[in-house]
Amino acid sequence: MKTLRLDANKPKDVQLAGELLQAGELVAVPTETVYGLAADASTPEAVAKIFKAKGRPTDHPLITHIGSFEQLSRWAADIPEWVESLTKVFWPGPLTLIFERHSNAPDVITGGLPTIGIRMPAHPVLLGLLRDFNLAIAAPSANPYQKLSPTSAEQVLAGLDGKIAAVLDGGNCAVGTESTILKVGKDRAQILRSGPISAAYLAPYLTVPVVTPKKHQHAVSGNKKKHYQPSARIKILNREQIISNPLPECKTVGAILYSNSLESFRGHHLIQMPSDHQSYRQRFFSALFEMDGKGCDELWIEAPPTDAAWLDIWDRLTRAAQK
Repeated sequence: MKTLRLDANKPKDVQLAGELLQAGELVAVPTETVYGLAADASTPEAVAKIFKAKGRPTDHPLITHIGSFEQLSRWAADIPEWVESLTKVFWPGPLTLIFERHSNAPDVITGGLPTIGIRMPAHPVLLGLLRDFNLAIAAPSANPYQKLSPTSAEQVLAGLDGKIAAVLDGGNCAVGTESTILKVGKDRAQILRSGPISAAYLAPYLTVPVVTPKKHQHAVSGNKKKHYQPSARIKILNREQIISNPLPECKTVGAILYSNSLESFRGHHLIQMPSDHQSYRQRFFSALFEMDGKGCDELWIEAPPTDAAWLDIWDRLTRAAQK
């Protein structure tokens, strides 16, 4: 299969992307978080192609992306009263909500679970495409299973070229990590996957407390113990360890740092990251891709701050470092 590279700035290319999705093909699409591998959510045969292209287990649920609040009732069986007020603040945006699934929702999307994750993406091109074609799409990250999430069309093609019909190039993703996944119950709300929207942001808009577990193990997209992995082995080290650790023999070592550059770092490659969380998050996956491109065997990553704002980075790092 030849993978087409379409330009999100050209209306005819966006039109073709929509037509390919309607025809049951896979199209990698830009979102504000990471690029998603999209299939028409109403067509189980199309959604099944996602698992084959990614090498993803079929019991690992997908997130459904909708273009309007009115579409929600097509996929969710019961929509509590709090949902509309919450989505007025955070949709479109990087927040996935867990609902009881509608009987219309195919098993292939939910991994056989009684629940479904739904969000409305904020990327203007994708949102327009969903609305113009009255589409809902199932879309995990557009990468081989457990590998790095792509934040550019180039990164999509590095892993899926020849396996999907097209990638719609919308430039670099503005957010850079996957959405927050939230499940709201009668007594509490629980973040099932840390993301750009933290508990502190959500709490004022909910009547129940918001809990963020230190470890996320629920069956939702992206929550496998081993995930988000570059080819290189990752070591999470503090600044002093990066300075003092002896370099392993016969290995190419790179370092990714967020504090001031370490002139005394003796490794082969160095990436200086922004020190603020938002900018770091946007650069995170692309830095890992860059180090893979340099042929690093080991990546020494400076341990980020431990405050709650950085939970999404810690979640990705610990899964990426798992062997």
